[in-house]
Amino acid sequence: MIRKSLLPLAVALMSLVGVSGCGVFGQDEDPAAAAAREPAAEPSGTGAAKHELPYDVKPLLHPEKDYFGVALDGAPTSMKPVDSFAKTVGKKPNMVGSYSAWGDGFNAEGAQNVFDAGGLLYVSWEPFEPSVARIADGSQDAYIKKYAKSVRDTNVPVAISFGHEMNGHWYPWGTKDTTAEAFVEAWRHIHGLFQEVGATNVIWVWSPNIVNPVPDVKLKSYWPGDAYVDWIGIVGYWAATGAHTWDTLYGPTRRQVAEFTDKPVLISETSAQPGERRRADVRQLLGGVEADDDVIGFLWFNIPKRADWRIQSSPLALAEFKRLIASDAFGFEVPRS
Repeated sequence: MIRKSLLPLAVALMSLVGVSGCGVFGQDEDPAAAAAREPAAEPSGTGAAKHELPYDVKPLLHPEKDYFGVALDGAPTSMKPVDSFAKTVGKKPNMVGSYSAWGDGFNAEGAQNVFDAGGLLYVSWEPFEPSVARIADGSQDAYIKKYAKSVRDTNVPVAISFGHEMNGHWYPWGTKDTTAEAFVEAWRHIHGLFQEVGATNVIWVWSPNIVNPVPDVKLKSYWPGDAYVDWIGIVGYWAATGAHTWDTLYGPTRRQVAEFTDKPVLISETSAQPGERRRADVRQLLGGVEADDDVIGFLWFNIPKRADWRIQSSPLALAEFKRLIASDAFGFEVPRS
């Protein structure tokens, strides 16, 4: 594992620059030849990217500082919720979480919005239907390629997590309806199609739920392999009862994962349930991320859903969040090229 303190983001400012031929189109010059020398048009849409195709995500994989992410209603199609959240906590997030159901188109506008604000879009791609086995067998290839081409043509960095929490039983792509073998096959198939169309501006995030509630499911059987994954994303919430330290909540999962890979770890979906312990839970989360060199950040779920996960709903917890997120360890501008 390359520790984040050893790899400055300065390398992210380097890119390859193409050189095109020069000349004047006149009466004796073939118009087709002249047109062939014209630089490729930049991607259409809001705020077209000003860098070479494809965007190189490698400098983003081992950041010097930690990602500070948030999922909010209305974002990233609109960045107003992100701006409002930044004012609430005192710092601008540099990662914005979103959810994309299988069959949805890629949110190119949202990805560009986040990039223009100096951040990275994180997409949880949810295969509610058809089955994961059908994704693996090639019957969904036309849709996958269309999605991948949209990602490529948008030409900004995007983190994608296919089938998060696959080790749980609560989603159709989880243990109740999908085998580990089918999940791995589908993951590798999707990854291959993205590579085939040139959508290499993706950070692939394999994101299990913490193993605490599902101790009998071994994560290794769901692992696609180091060649197919860039980050380990761990989903784990701080409940009013149960695990209440950094190690008791995330440690069992971290130790299982360490048996088969040393990829960087992102706490890819988390929040703390309102209650007396919430302030302490916030302290454990942010303190744990900052102290652990192998963890590259967290994504806070700030949406009321079965509980009010919004940090602003608890004044004492919000004050603790603001104090800790102010650390220089959190947040940085995602490089423009």
